[in-house]
Amino acid sequence: MTDRAPRCRGRDESEEERADRMWGELIQEVRVAQTGVQILFGFLLTVVFQPKYDRLSDADQVIYVVTVFLGAVTTGALVGPVSLHRLVAGRRVKPQAVRLASRLTLLGLVLLVATMTSALLLILRVAMGGGFVPWLTALVVAWYLLCWFVLPLWTRRRHAGR
Repeated sequence: MTDRAPRCRGRDESEEERADRMWGELIQEVRVAQTGVQILFGFLLTVVFQPKYDRLSDADQVIYVVTVFLGAVTTGALVGPVSLHRLVAGRRVKPQAVRLASRLTLLGLVLLVATMTSALLLILRVAMGGGFVPWLTALVVAWYLLCWFVLPLWTRRRHAGR
């Protein structure tokens, strides 16, 4: 048997260096999600001014209002990390800010699933009527959950201990 030095796990970086790296990674992730939700939210804001809006059923109008509300709170959660960073920059709290921003981003992703689900439900109801709409919506939601949460969590669990 040979004596081996313990393997170093992770990176050799200070807490501040780690916070800087994690902040950069987080902001790149948020940019992707922000762009999508901002385009969707902007589109949703115009729908109420279209002539066809008045012809929507009461249920579809409620779904629309819920979708706009979800889009607004999703935007808040996904823009929150940028505001957080700006307001605490230079205050020596970056590790704590990164943790909070990460939680806001995760909340934003959960809200984005809800927003996308609601928007998809509304669009499919208007385009197709009833019938298969709940099933198609459920299938897309399952796909979102698989891609955005199940696979990443499975990967983390399977490979994090190595």
